[in-house]
Amino acid sequence: MSLSLLEEYIESGNAAAIDNLLHTNPALCQQKTSHEISPLLLACYYNKHQIVKIILQHTQEITIYEAAAAGLTDVVSELLEESPSLLNAFSEHGFTPLGMATHFGNAEIVRYLLLKGADVNLPSQNGYNVYPLHAAIGSNFDEIAKMLVEGGAEVNVLQSSRTTPLHAAAQNGNIEMLILLLENGARIDIKNDFGKTAADLAAEKGFTEISKILR
Repeated sequence: MSLSLLEEYIESGNAAAIDNLLHTNPALCQQKTSHEISPLLLACYYNKHQIVKIILQHTQEITIYEAAAAGLTDVVSELLEESPSLLNAFSEHGFTPLGMATHFGNAEIVRYLLLKGADVNLPSQNGYNVYPLHAAIGSNFDEIAKMLVEGGAEVNVLQSSRTTPLHAAAQNGNIEMLILLLENGARIDIKNDFGKTAADLAAEKGFTEISKILR
């Protein structure tokens, strides 16, 4: 019952109630929610920064994946120093530390992981085949996308639906990312599982000029 309450409070953003609940039962931090992830990760996914801080105050131990999601560069560094093999290891949900840091837009951690030699071309191992570059461009994290490309990210990688980073940039109307990808060899002829090129997706979103450029 307490765990379901915690999940409800996270989703609704009730920080005070979470603080009270975890003060009484801090062990809840180490349990899994109905989404099969920790309360900390759930708060990260809901973008509840204050709640993330509260949960961290009551948490004794976190994984490198949680640290990467929460933006805790020092913790990521400490965990890697203890276990270097974690650099390119996958979480139980199929993400690398770099994948998590990218998904949540934590540029400082992305930079650190790249300096440590993280593989930029490891897709998620969960059926979706999402590469860090997909995540960065899909969320308009331009700074991170540039770091990934500079770090050797392949620009024509495919998600499970045959979506390329160029598809994502075109759909977002992100001209800067389109230029970055095209300058680094992005192909305009790749079609996703629905038979759509990047130009098609741009046109569907009303980005007429971008669509013309990509034809």
